[in-house]
Amino acid sequence: MKLAATVERFPLAEVFTISRGSKTEAAVVTVEARAGGHVGRGECVPYARYGETLESVVAHIEGLPDGLDRAALQGLLPAGAARNAVDCALWDLEAKQAGKRVWELAGLGAPGPEITAYTLSLGTPDDMRQAAARHAHRPLLKIKLGTPDDMARLEAVRAGAPRARIIVDANEGWSAAVYADLAPHLVRLGVDLVEQPLPAGDDEALAGMARPVPVCADESCHDRASLPGLRGKYDVVNIKLDKTGGLTEALALRDAARAAGFGVMVGCMVGSSLAMAPAVLVAQGALVTDLDGPLLLARDRDVPLTYDEAGVHPPEPGLWG
Repeated sequence: MKLAATVERFPLAEVFTISRGSKTEAAVVTVEARAGGHVGRGECVPYARYGETLESVVAHIEGLPDGLDRAALQGLLPAGAARNAVDCALWDLEAKQAGKRVWELAGLGAPGPEITAYTLSLGTPDDMRQAAARHAHRPLLKIKLGTPDDMARLEAVRAGAPRARIIVDANEGWSAAVYADLAPHLVRLGVDLVEQPLPAGDDEALAGMARPVPVCADESCHDRASLPGLRGKYDVVNIKLDKTGGLTEALALRDAARAAGFGVMVGCMVGSSLAMAPAVLVAQGALVTDLDGPLLLARDRDVPLTYDEAGVHPPEPGLWG
């Protein structure tokens, strides 16, 4: 078995902004695992927040030995983007070699569609109200926030989409004081969940604060080793394959989180359908599914995921798994 890593770029349909900055493209690393005439593929999105670059991820992948399997991979790379792309490529390769689907190999039930959030990027209140109105037909909107003056943005989005379910992602951008001030308004405006209101390294304050709306750990939760430190501070964990280091750990984290009493959200970086495909398996029965990356792109993979009124559907074999 041989691995190859390639950098690919997918232009976005429009500028995507969060509290840390803006982007106009999704820069991803695509991995191919080849053996016996079969090719398995996986995709990851390196994230600067975790010290990853396109170059460092490719270097980690190119440094792996030929012939490794998924079990060996878990000990060769840490949780993160590089291991994710390789792990998912190996799952895809195994499925092709066995003539089965990945969920069969993993002992899972056949997956179905899951309603997914659609993300509104950070902007002026008026811009966000207009965006909310354009997407008010969607059943679940996710709002990117994370500034000290987000109240006007919350009001604007609710005005633009009065009937949609709403979740909020602060991307570590609030202080404890800002969160405490906004919390009752989240209830008033019918927000279902708030992601990572405080910085991951400075979230102890959540243990002593009322959480009238469920609080979800994103940057604070990477893999199963994260779970003990989240007790008493968070109600939900956001599982992203680029954080867990692949489908193998994501499935294990999902089961461990539920056993520990946490709700499960399954999220994504901004990537193509190839990155979302394995996450659809993890998202089965999740409290919140947030796998809208391909909906933000100007172009996608040749065999994209299907998105319709039922949500995001499991991948076709021509894409992955």
